[in-house]
Amino acid sequence: MKSTRLVSPIILMLLATVVFAQSEGHKAPSEAEKSFTLLKTLAGTWQATVTTEPPVPEMGNGATAEVSLRVASRGNSLVHEMYEPGKANDPARYDHPITMLYVDADRLNLVHYCDAGNRPHMVARASADGKTVEFDFVDLSGGNEHGHMDHAVFTIIDANHHTEDWAYMMPGDKPLRAHMDLKRGQ
Repeated sequence: MKSTRLVSPIILMLLATVVFAQSEGHKAPSEAEKSFTLLKTLAGTWQATVTTEPPVPEMGNGATAEVSLRVASRGNSLVHEMYEPGKANDPARYDHPITMLYVDADRLNLVHYCDAGNRPHMVARASADGKTVEFDFVDLSGGNEHGHMDHAVFTIIDANHHTEDWAYMMPGDKPLRAHMDLKRGQ
């Protein structure tokens, strides 16, 4: 009888430890992790039609771009690269912005390595529809004499179609908005 009284609390403590350890291992994903998982489904090559407001002839109103999204760093980052079709892959000469997305401390972060020579940092907020991820400006590294990227919205329409809306703050706080309608490449 004494041995049963002594063993019962030990068994209960062991069971509690196992249950606690299992519950820690099955933690529900944060909103940032859910949004990041959604954005990783966009991995691939995309053909974009670009429109701008105000209109910029060489950038919008039917201009095209190629966008590559690739999951990197064992699934811990998403690399977004934009190319100008028909231009050599020479980032020192032609526009070739790179954007990195990653989760840190339950925040989905976006850092845009801009052709303007700066690195705006934005943080996501998810939408109620579960198909839109919106990024708000937090801070800027590098100079601001040419302006900086200020806002981004990714909207998933289906597996082969999404849109991206980017806002660039020009010098004098004049916004330039670009809308990209993207179709998955072949």
